[in-house]
Amino acid sequence: MWKYDGSRRPPFAEVAGESQESVWDYPRPPRLEHDSRRVVVRHGDVVIGDTTAAIRVLETASPPTFYLSPDDVDRKRLVTAFGTSFCEWKGVATYWSVDAEGDFLTRVGWSYEDPMPGFEEIAGYFSFYPAHLECTIGSVRVEPQPGGFYGGWVTPEIVGPFKGEGDTGWW
Repeated sequence: MWKYDGSRRPPFAEVAGESQESVWDYPRPPRLEHDSRRVVVRHGDVVIGDTTAAIRVLETASPPTFYLSPDDVDRKRLVTAFGTSFCEWKGVATYWSVDAEGDFLTRVGWSYEDPMPGFEEIAGYFSFYPAHLECTIGSVRVEPQPGGFYGGWVTPEIVGPFKGEGDTGWW
């Protein structure tokens, strides 16, 4: 089904500017990349995570997903949520809800407790949906990946189109 794997862009790919990345240059299977920019995840005044040592997961057709070390996340605010999902590359995801001083946000984050080979580095790390929490990279507020299911972090430095947008099921 996937004929694009980061080795060439499809004809419908947006043109990346000088300081931009095309999601069509990301590999399949995904690549892990360390990122030293400040990443903050919050709900109102409540900081859920704050790091300068995030790991980005870069996968063809998807905006990067940022993972934060458990040492940089306020784990007292996390509550295991119902359900799991399966990623063909990373394995079984555990979902997390957040208790943010009176606001309870259901299934707004996830982690891979026992990821598949090649992704062991993100074991126990947390990622969060920017559709439900305020996520920033440096001073840039992240937009959510379209479609509601995927957790990619869209910023002006990333061009698509992205998996999850309308009529992308055939990718």
